[in-house]
Amino acid sequence: MKAEQSISDTLDSALTALPPGPIAVAFSGGLDSATLLHALSRLPAARERGLRAIQIDHGLHAQSGTWTAHCEQICLACEVPLLSLRVSVERSSGLGLEAAARQARFDAFKSTLAEGEFLALAQHRDDQVETVLLKLLRGAGPEGLGGMRNLRRLGTAWAWRPLLDTPRAALRRYAEHAELEWVEDPSNIDTRFERNFLRHEVLPQLRDRWSRADQSICQSAEWIRAAADFIDEQAQRALARLQGLDPATLNYRDWLGLSDALRDPVLRRWLRYLHLPEPNQHQLGELERQLADAGEDKLPCVRWPGAEVRRYRDLIYAMKTQVLPDPDWQCAWDGQPLSLPADLGSLYLQPATRSNQDPAIAEPLKVRFRRGGERLRLDAGGYHRELRHLLQEAGVPPWQRGCIPIVLNRKDELLAVGDLFLSDVGRQQFARLDRTLCWIRDPG
Repeated sequence: MKAEQSISDTLDSALTALPPGPIAVAFSGGLDSATLLHALSRLPAARERGLRAIQIDHGLHAQSGTWTAHCEQICLACEVPLLSLRVSVERSSGLGLEAAARQARFDAFKSTLAEGEFLALAQHRDDQVETVLLKLLRGAGPEGLGGMRNLRRLGTAWAWRPLLDTPRAALRRYAEHAELEWVEDPSNIDTRFERNFLRHEVLPQLRDRWSRADQSICQSAEWIRAAADFIDEQAQRALARLQGLDPATLNYRDWLGLSDALRDPVLRRWLRYLHLPEPNQHQLGELERQLADAGEDKLPCVRWPGAEVRRYRDLIYAMKTQVLPDPDWQCAWDGQPLSLPADLGSLYLQPATRSNQDPAIAEPLKVRFRRGGERLRLDAGGYHRELRHLLQEAGVPPWQRGCIPIVLNRKDELLAVGDLFLSDVGRQQFARLDRTLCWIRDPG
């Protein structure tokens, strides 16, 4: 009864501190989630929030259908509605089976949770200890070594872990006293998985030698988490100071001048803001080395899967991995929307006046990309200038110059360079056609 009351009091206190919003329990049918579901179902404050359960079937075991039926029975007994979802785990993702299953599970949660809903997860103090040690062994920084947070964003919803300070032994005592039934996942004893090896082979020896190992590790994690929060706050301020007018740029000298504690988190916060993948420590070190050592006339570039960072003048630019268009590509164009290769967006000629509603033009044009040697005259009576000089003066980074669509007429006179430059000939021809050139860039 003591364990039941302790867990009930813990959850009641956590609910009081929780902002308004519905609650869904991540329910697997195992001991931990069965205890959490049962304890929450007995609290009026949880039921008033529209308590429900979500079960994810990964389809990795032959018994998964039986587990789903078991979850349905438990939820029926607790009078809590259950949503069961079947997911497909990508085995060839390179993440490993454990991580791939976790990703598939949380993707499913995010897709079904309502905005502002709280996903109650049954992780406890033993899980926190394992998490901190695994992060340490993987070389994580302060954010990782701070362990799991009680409350964290999960898409437009929240991940809520109210039992992180509760040892698993207390959950077992609760489940046994309440005569709960639960399923045992046989994969939980497979020591080929890192967490299971740590749980069954390493931690028992640590606890035998250091009786307060769990408390000490969690206490250290709390201190590290506080430091991580402070660093994150400083990183946010530094990023606001370093970011250019284009959000995808940073002042590279000021970034290199940051303290060691800030340089990494500023870059990672910047990349997350741009929805780009983050580098590993080797790639980050290579970026720092190239930026520090490369001469002013160089264009250092560091790539990792899905992203690259390049330097030009005083700025570094973050972007998806560049796919350049075929320089020989060329297309006849009648002014209607034209999809450009290499995800470079689309071009179209918009009627300049309301009276002109004809979507096509009779006068054929051509669209291609820069090949070198192009010249244009911007103003009547002026002189022709090389396009490369104009692009340099405009501060267009070199890697972008070959990705700007160029529009020519049938005489091969250059009319427009994207939406950057309009030649004198182009101005006259588009006025005659009663059209305005529009380049819609790909949002990615």
